[in-house]
Amino acid sequence: MKWVAYLNLIWRFTRRYWLWGLRFAILWAIVSSLAPPSPRALLGEPRTVIAEKDHVCVHTRLIDEVEEWVMQRSLELVREMGADTIVEFFPWAYFENSHGNYNWSQADRIIRQAENQGLRVIARVGFVPRWARLDFEDDVTTMNYLPNESFDDFANFVATFAERYAGTVDHIIIWNEPNLAFEWGYRQVSPEDYVRLLQTVYEPVKAANPNITILAGALAPTLEPEGSPNGLSDILYLQRMYQAGAANYFDALAIHTYGFTLPPEDDPAPDVLNFRRAELLRDIMLQYDDADTPVFITETGWNDHPRWTKAVRPSQRVSYTVNGFIWAEENWDWVDEMCIWAFRYPIPTFSYPDNFTMVTTDFQLLPLYYAIQAYARGEERTGNLWLDPPTAP
Repeated sequence: MKWVAYLNLIWRFTRRYWLWGLRFAILWAIVSSLAPPSPRALLGEPRTVIAEKDHVCVHTRLIDEVEEWVMQRSLELVREMGADTIVEFFPWAYFENSHGNYNWSQADRIIRQAENQGLRVIARVGFVPRWARLDFEDDVTTMNYLPNESFDDFANFVATFAERYAGTVDHIIIWNEPNLAFEWGYRQVSPEDYVRLLQTVYEPVKAANPNITILAGALAPTLEPEGSPNGLSDILYLQRMYQAGAANYFDALAIHTYGFTLPPEDDPAPDVLNFRRAELLRDIMLQYDDADTPVFITETGWNDHPRWTKAVRPSQRVSYTVNGFIWAEENWDWVDEMCIWAFRYPIPTFSYPDNFTMVTTDFQLLPLYYAIQAYARGEERTGNLWLDPPTAP
């Protein structure tokens, strides 16, 4: 009968592929048993940073790492280099996927590893979850889009973060480069709206952690004029921030200042993007009687990509960066930390941003790492460069 033949065919087909599946499972188990286990990230004895310079800082990129041992190794290298502080991004969208429901596991891993290495953490917060963008139905907003109606929700998140990590994270940067249209969700940039955001955040966060230092700005160096669809000059933006009453709603100013193709000693000017542009922003603070507010350089550095028009040669990158630290040490007593962008990326970009890093994705230490390590230890330099790996202490 046909149905008997069909059943027989089905049985033979099932038996054949069931046997193949069993063989594959056995082979997979054997291969898996031969593979080395994933490295563990057990906390050891608490460590401390040993360095003579106390203003060396790096901007890490740990939030997108999968393995905790990678976070641990990165932070060990930060400590061994002599930096005592990191800036790390803690995106709102990563932790509050639905309103009021938090998952802090990734932040917990980063912060416990940083604390174990004796590192201070400056938290940068931003990135808006979809539920807080309000008009996501038309699918046109980006994760940098924060409508005014969601300012209170953002403030609640920052306050919750500040309370949870009080004592381990006592510095928080409110947003990143709000003077750029891209970073402001492609809305027209508005210093006045940003000041309203600071005002909304300030009191709840201070109530959650009275010892918190709230950093404003993190302004991008740019020459964009008033009315530009791309952004607004950091100088004009800061002026309008003060005019809108910002001084009452932040404890320190975060500044991004890059050298691009110019040496760190190059004189500042309103129409020039260079390292000492930070001095022009400091001048604005003085104009508004805000001399007692400290400054944190939360992004700085040079790039040595061979095909980027704003890059320098590798040897120049090393000497310019170290000399930038020396310039800040000798001339900028108003700067608390100077943080290099960036220590290491989770994955390569295969473009010019890779040449901002100090350590490759597979943990090769670049010449700049050794140069900053020597500077942080107070070692004498040879000529104008620190290119050779320093001797162990």
